[in-house]
Amino acid sequence: MEVRRSVAELGARTYAIQLLSDAGIPFLVGGAYAFAHYTGIYRDTKDLDLFLHRADGDRALELLARHEWRTESEVHGWLHKAFWEDFLVDLIYGAGNGLTTIDEAWFEHAVPAQVLGCPCRVPPAEEIFWSKAFVLERERFDGHELTHLLLKMGPTFDWPRLMRRFERYWEVLLSHLLFFRFAYPSDRDIVPSWVMRELLARADASVDEGNWSERICRGRLLSPVSYRVDIDEWGYEDGGAWDARQRQREDPALGAQEAPGPHGPH
Repeated sequence: MEVRRSVAELGARTYAIQLLSDAGIPFLVGGAYAFAHYTGIYRDTKDLDLFLHRADGDRALELLARHEWRTESEVHGWLHKAFWEDFLVDLIYGAGNGLTTIDEAWFEHAVPAQVLGCPCRVPPAEEIFWSKAFVLERERFDGHELTHLLLKMGPTFDWPRLMRRFERYWEVLLSHLLFFRFAYPSDRDIVPSWVMRELLARADASVDEGNWSERICRGRLLSPVSYRVDIDEWGYEDGGAWDARQRQREDPALGAQEAPGPHGPH
């Protein structure tokens, strides 16, 4: 059930956007506001999600603190929090799974928007899809948002860029595209045929390849809590640690970022 937010709470969100805008701190408005911008579907949200580079997130936290906001830094290792009375703004600079971090492409492909009457930018639809695809918690599954986002924005997706985003996690992308095909059988052609054929060919090849030699559970990249037992009791290697090693081979700076905490709002 949708909950109407008070004028005071909406005012606090507007105040945060205006402070950062006036200070020239680059940020993107994400969460429910970005989802509504792309799909026309509004969902009530308990906070305002702002996406920033790490250095800009630190600057934003200092700015809000100077204007009498109560602040908390390094929450879970990938975001700051700022409170105006009981109203919350999340300053997000990373990701709980260590994968879908905020990089320059988020800003390079950002889209102009109006949020709460303020001119701003929202993240690219492709990056929203990428980040939400890994949120498969028991209490939080964003699959319906992915299918709606794909329905509305799929025809304009930069599919090569999205494919690069998923890289070695192409199975996650394929699973969500299959959900989309199930939900919207009359709109299957929104996903280019070359994308489906490429991913299905990889799936077919993986059957012939068989099991990996390493005993790894990558489930914690989707749900850190639900797959904890696999690491603690069943002897699997944490897929997050495996991924960090893979990223380090590609980029040492990325590889140093361990998955710091559970998934949060996206």
